[in-house]
Amino acid sequence: MISLPISVQTTLLLVASNVFMTFAWYGHLKNLNDKPWYIAALVSWGIALFEYLLQVPGNRIGFAGGLTLAQLKIMQEVITLLVFVPFAMFFMDQPFRMDFVWAGLCLVGAVYFVFRSA
Repeated sequence: MISLPISVQTTLLLVASNVFMTFAWYGHLKNLNDKPWYIAALVSWGIALFEYLLQVPGNRIGFAGGLTLAQLKIMQEVITLLVFVPFAMFFMDQPFRMDFVWAGLCLVGAVYFVFRSA
């Protein structure tokens, strides 16, 4: 069995969890728009369960492996943007906006500052 580095394990789990969370938070706007809000909430909670089953071990592995709380949080924010942009464009049919680029550049600065002393 191949053992992946802690940072890779953490990143993969957080990416997968974020895909579930993005669908839990926003997927109902497209698929359940004609249903009452409580139906959308129950479906979203069901999807979010899978997000937590990936996110919690991802953060625990990363933290035990030496990543700081701030590093885990910034990783999550970068991953959120990397997952959200394709979701918005391809699933929700939203146009690409330069604001996505500017937000990404701001996150690059945040990554630099959080990881520079590591």
